Amino acid sequence: MLRTATAEDVGGARAVMLDTVYRDLKSGYVPRWHADIIDLDGAYLRPERRTLLVVEDAAGEIVATGAVRDQGPAAPPNPEWVAARFPSGTTAQLCRIYVRPEHRRHGLARAIVSELCDFVSKVGGYETAYLHTDPVVPGAEPFWRSLAVEVCDERKLPGGGQGIVHFELPVATVK
Repeated sequence: MLRTATAEDVGGARAVMLDTVYRDLKSGYVPRWHADIIDLDGAYLRPERRTLLVVEDAAGEIVATGAVRDQGPAAPPNPEWVAARFPSGTTAQLCRIYVRPEHRRHGLARAIVSELCDFVSKVGGYETAYLHTDPVVPGAEPFWRSLAVEVCDERKLPGGGQGIVHFELPVATVK
């Protein structure tokens, strides 16, 4: 069941996110990148222009997450021109779209993205939707390429940047 998260879902959502950060991204918890994971209530549940969605399986376990924040990418660590293209306030950043490995390839992420885009459209005030992905996460890059338009593949930059791929969802998708 896909739905908007409540305070009761915070622990399960945090577990999905932290498992992904450690297992797939292999970065571990880094406060400057992941502080929102610790304070999901303050980051996504309370602010009006943000949301957190969860998918709950038949046993009641949270198995997938997805969020929107009204904040563009920061520079650094992202390229300056990418940050300038997606300013905070008018950019809906899709983030924390994570699915437990055993639940992948069943359409959960696509359903989450669709619901997040509906949220962005209903809230209004957003001009574009932005997201980035780390290609080391199994299936992430092909998934996003099927939905969004590449803006910058840092692997093609001199020095390779962070190796992140930045995407924009067409404005028609979010309005």
